[in-house]
Amino acid sequence: MDISEVARRSGVPASTLRFYEEKGLLVSVGRRGLRRLFAADVLDRLALIALGRAAGFSLDEIVRMFAPDGQPAIDRHLLMHKAEELDRTIRKLSAMRDGLRHAAACSAPSHMECPTFRRLLGIAASGAITGQDGKAPGKRRQVGAAQARRSRPAAAEQER
Repeated sequence: MDISEVARRSGVPASTLRFYEEKGLLVSVGRRGLRRLFAADVLDRLALIALGRAAGFSLDEIVRMFAPDGQPAIDRHLLMHKAEELDRTIRKLSAMRDGLRHAAACSAPSHMECPTFRRLLGIAASGAITGQDGKAPGKRRQVGAAQARRSRPAAAEQER
């Protein structure tokens, strides 16, 4: 099937399909004129890529989830690691949500006088919410996530 058909059926723009091919995520099987041709299983591969992206995997991590023959070869340990990372992110975001709800309903005259809001400020200032690199918790490299775990403030733990 040509690239325009893949784009139409998958909802993935042709430019993204070309980018995925450059990254090694997709392999075209030939050309019809100037258009790339893909095997029918490209739609399944795109679905796996979409699932990986939704779970927070980088494209480089997703590339490693395919064997040289193009078949999925997903590392179960990597999946467990990502699930644990998502659990940590969920806990952080839940603590943030709860703190914001408290601050919204807090009877303190000013948010700056609310101890819960002050803890949120401290957590944000420490980088535990966005990470020291300014990215959301699930968007850091694995090394950055490990550093965030070591430096997580005690207040964040108490919020949970």
